[in-house]
Formats: sequence, C-alpha cells, structure tokens
Amino acid sequence: MNGQHSRDLGPDKLNLEEGFDGLEFMAERDEFLPGTRPGIKAPQFTDFEGKTSFGMSIFNLSNAIMGSGILGLAYAMSNTGIILFLILLLFIAILSAYSIHLLLRSAGVVGIRAYEQLGHRAFGQPGKVLAGSIITMHNIGGKVQHVTAYTIPILAFAFVCHPEVLPIYTELQDATKKRMQTVANISILAMFVMYGLTAIFGYLTFFGGVESELLHTYIKVDPLDTLILCVRMAVLVAVTLTVPVVLFPIRRALLQLLFPEKPFHWARHITIAVCLLIIVNLLVIFVPTIRDIFGIIGATSAPSLIFILPGIFYIRIVPEETEPLKSKPKIMASCFAVLGFIFMVMSTSFIIIDWVSGESRSGGGH
Repeated sequence: MNGQHSRDLGPDKLNLEEGFDGLEFMAERDEFLPGTRPGIKAPQFTDFEGKTSFGMSIFNLSNAIMGSGILGLAYAMSNTGIILFLILLLFIAILSAYSIHLLLRSAGVVGIRAYEQLGHRAFGQPGKVLAGSIITMHNIGGKVQHVTAYTIPILAFAFVCHPEVLPIYTELQDATKKRMQTVANISILAMFVMYGLTAIFGYLTFFGGVESELLHTYIKVDPLDTLILCVRMAVLVAVTLTVPVVLFPIRRALLQLLFPEKPFHWARHITIAVCLLIIVNLLVIFVPTIRDIFGIIGATSAPSLIFILPGIFYIRIVPEETEPLKSKPKIMASCFAVLGFIFMVMSTSFIIIDWVSGESRSGGGH
C-alpha cells in the first residue's frame, strides 16, 4: 500500500513533502534524485535500473541527433561560405548542449524523465499539449523532410535530439546528471565533426552547384555509380535505424495527449506506431517537393525544442527558494528562451518572404 500511495501522489507531491532542501544535497552529489534521509524512502520513477552502458548511450543519442538533415548541410554552406558555416554550426552545437543542461536540471528537480511531462509540470495541461504537439510535428517532419532550405533552420534542425534525451537518461547505467551531460557533450561533438566534414566535402565538390539534398547532386553526376548507390543505401539504413528512437517520443506524446489515463495496451501501442509509419510513407510518396513545408517546421519546432521550452521549463520548475528569478542561471535561461523566440520569428519571416518573392518571380516568368 505504501508503494501504491507513493505512486498515486506522484513526483510533485513527493518532492513537496521532502522539501527543497534536498536539492542542495543533490547538487553536492550531482545525482538525478534527491538523496535519502533517515526514515524516508527515495522515490522511484522506474521499476528497473538503467542497464545501458555509457558508450551505448552515446551511440543512441548520436543516432537521435543524426538524421536526414545531414544531406542539407552542404547546401547551407554554399549559402554562407565555409568559415561562417562552421561558426554557426559551433554556435548551434554549444546552445544545444546548454539546452540539454537545462532539461537535465529541470528533470532532476521534479524526478520526471519525459519531455511532455516537464511541460505538464511547468504549465499544466496546456504545457503538456504544447510540448507533445511540437514533438510530434518535429519528428514526423524529420522523417520525411527533403531538407528544412534555409541555413539556420537546417543547422538547428540537425541538432534536435531533446525529446530523446530523457528516455536515454532513464536507460543510462549509473545515471547522474553529470554523466548524462557528458554523454550529450560527446554526442554533440561527434556530430559536429561529422556535420562539418560532410558539408565541407560536399560543398568543395560542387560549390554553387550543390542542391538542397546532397545525394541528389551526386546522382545527377552518375545515377548508376556504385559508390553513390552504396552511400544512398547507407543513408537509408541510418535513417531506418533512427526510426525506433524517434518513434518512441512521438508515440509517447500521442499517448499522453489522447489517452492520458489509459493503462498500457499492446493493441493501442502497435496501432499508433503503424499509423505513424503509414502517414510518414504517404507524405514521402505523395509530397515530393516539401522543402518549404519543412523549412517552416525547422524554423518553428526546432527553436521551440532547443531554446524556448527548455528555458521556460527551467524558469518555472526550479523553485525560487533555490534560484530566484533574478539569479544568474534563471536570467540566462530567460535570455535563452527569448533568443529562441527571436530566431523563430526571423526564420519564419524570411521563409515567408522567400515564398512570396519566389511566387512573384515565377509569375513574372510566365
């Protein structure tokens, strides 16, 4: 009965009962959950210990970061040049690592390891719906994109892995905030190197002739070249292997939105997965030129997941007794969220202007 009572109370009530003085102990030992005190049983948020090794966690998170957005980086470099592109790529990588830091801190305070549940903890049901909707939109877009066409949205889209961070954290062996942050930093660094090399070699091969999808440019050179066919197959395998990692947060978000009180059921679980796969495949088949659509998704969902939501979650969740609103960490989180909002407005505006001017040029030509 005690265990059932603890589960009924939920993480919010448990933390209120224990008090926020445990946060200092957590910070000292750098653990995910507050330390136990005599007579108080530590709350459990999973019914098993994480079994995934440090190295495999890095592989999983790197796999979550890398998607078909890698094919658009050479095109982005053709619009900026090598130096500016690498500066922007490093800038986005650093900001992505910082946003994961905010997520881990927020999740550690309330003992939650799901992105949409952080939204619920911060803003109630509207926050849960908002986070779940953005995750669903972004990840479905990520599986069918032909590359999000504008430099900053492409770069931001390429580093989005935040819905997968907390599930990977749950599976991590000997999980601590510092250990998971190291996993994130190594994964982001590895993808930074891979993205940079891919963009440089693609750009230096075709210069201004590189298309928004790099493999498309190579195919035009020789559609039957064995090496190009092997690379296409490798990309196909990589994206296919990413599907389970990306499908998990989409399905969980939909379950949280549509069936929040329902117990687990295999039929519902499989039906949602099949429906998602059908939708993705239909979009790929029947919408062959959706570059601008996913430009919008990359300009809206990516900054939301990287900048805005982690920042406002941190501000709302970390108690003022621990960090007042005027404290340095919360001021930085506020600036981080504002930066994301500015980025979203500017990117969306530029894309709409490009659409309008493109239609004008197209109309004039006819």
